[in-house]
Amino acid sequence: MYSRKHFFREVMIMKRAIFIVLVIFCIPAIAVSQQKDATGCKDHPLFTKMPGSWIHDCDQKDFNAHTFDVGSGKALQVEGRYWFIRYYPQADVKPTPSDLQILRNFENAILKLGGKVLAKEKGKETLNLVQDGKELWVEVSAEFTGKYSLMIVEKKAMAQDIIANAGAFSDDLKATGHSAVYGIYFDTGKSDLKPESNQALGEIEKLLKNDAALKLYIVGHTDNTGTLEANMGLSQQRADAVVQSLIRNHGIGGARLKAFGSGPYSPVSTNDTEEGKAKNRRVEIVKQ
Repeated sequence: MYSRKHFFREVMIMKRAIFIVLVIFCIPAIAVSQQKDATGCKDHPLFTKMPGSWIHDCDQKDFNAHTFDVGSGKALQVEGRYWFIRYYPQADVKPTPSDLQILRNFENAILKLGGKVLAKEKGKETLNLVQDGKELWVEVSAEFTGKYSLMIVEKKAMAQDIIANAGAFSDDLKATGHSAVYGIYFDTGKSDLKPESNQALGEIEKLLKNDAALKLYIVGHTDNTGTLEANMGLSQQRADAVVQSLIRNHGIGGARLKAFGSGPYSPVSTNDTEEGKAKNRRVEIVKQ
């Protein structure tokens, strides 16, 4: 017969054994639990994630720049809306995809959409896609571990948040006879004024209403992208759009305004950089 002391000892041994078994069986369950995407992160609309991967971290900005490898030892800085997304494989993904497998997946996806591959090197590719009037630049970087990241820039000029006021325009007209109005926006290749142009147009309205005798030429300018004929026509159409808006929406008499398109003929910066081109795409007011 067992003594009470022996009985309780065996009960404790059994409990300990049961605990160890439970721990052993629980460890695999913990190891294969699925990681969730980092808070606030999601896939870019252009791409789905690789099967069995999750977003470890991300960053997004309305305006930023990244320098992309474009091949033959050349690089290009592209500015615009910016995304960075880094992916890790789930712990239970065996085997993890190779870096080449990851790169080929994104390469094939961009080619299927009508895009192109600009540069390739070990573990990295630069992709480009023009779709629905938007130009997207993509850098895919991949590791042998199955980790990979996307650097994406939707190319566009920065929205000008600080607009010169009517007083600054007046000073420019007195000093040089003309003033560049940054803050008047059009979609690429179009002459329809965008709503965010209203603040700058309002300052031109103030300028004209503060000086009843002032008359202005509204002059449209472009960069050198495209043909000369197209740019001349586009700059004239954009100048016309500004004049019509000032007449219809801001109460300015039509006799005080004349529209003129200068196309690419009067650049204020080089057309060899995106920054320079953005400065050249402008509307100027010129004292008649």
